[in-house]
Amino acid sequence: MIKLALTDLDDTLIPVGAPRATDRAIAAMHAMVDAGLHVGPVTGRVPSAMGWMFAGDATCFATGAFCNGQMVYIDGELTHQEVLDPASLARAQDVLEDVEGAALAVYDVFGDGQAILIKRNVASLEGHPEVMSEVGHPTRAELGPTPWIKANVHVSGPRERLVRVRDLLRAECPGLDFVFPSPTAPLIDITPRGWDKAAGVRELARELGVTLEEVATFGDSENDLPMISAVPNSVAVANASADVAKAARWHIGPSRDDSVAAALEQIAAAAATGDMPAFMR
Repeated sequence: MIKLALTDLDDTLIPVGAPRATDRAIAAMHAMVDAGLHVGPVTGRVPSAMGWMFAGDATCFATGAFCNGQMVYIDGELTHQEVLDPASLARAQDVLEDVEGAALAVYDVFGDGQAILIKRNVASLEGHPEVMSEVGHPTRAELGPTPWIKANVHVSGPRERLVRVRDLLRAECPGLDFVFPSPTAPLIDITPRGWDKAAGVRELARELGVTLEEVATFGDSENDLPMISAVPNSVAVANASADVAKAARWHIGPSRDDSVAAALEQIAAAAATGDMPAFMR
């Protein structure tokens, strides 16, 4: 049976453009908890974003892994965190100084969760409004001494340009990993080298005493691929990227149809008899 269900949020549990998780999704997560199971998000987003994404219902995000698995919570308690290497992050900033319409962004994960752009050459951002997405503070010239957990890159332009910037950073900054959090967002997520959503999933399973065979992961995008590949019962939504769809064992409908909520309902219902959910039979 499935004892732990972990889901990506954007374009997986929550359809693109939706203001929050649906009432059905929230109810399905409660049904899992009421059945004695654990459920939660594994997302690139910061913990402070969960309130509006779940209409303030803390049960839905008491357990989960945030910042692409770098912050692990169990029943509301922070049990593990991974900090980005300062020298590698500074190198990423230096590389991006020469890239027009692109900037490193860092987030205060224990504060308001809004992005702070780090860019000395601010003139190169003019005429690129997409770069200002999620930005809530004035641009800074330097990273400073703060140890950062959450960082990403804001990039203006078509998808092909994001791929070029991602590949440049991968070549120049071997101490970090760079992945897309969404097929549509103009962002490149940054994680510690070798630490990703799969690492967060394994940490959650270890802490909860659950085997990986008893874990279900749901995803759609490149940053979900590690956790989709890491467990036997991985699930791709119909709108997933080709790589995620290929790696997943199970396949459900699109995010826009509340397909993850329906799957969670089936997991909760199957718990009473110790069976696998209907969509996994």
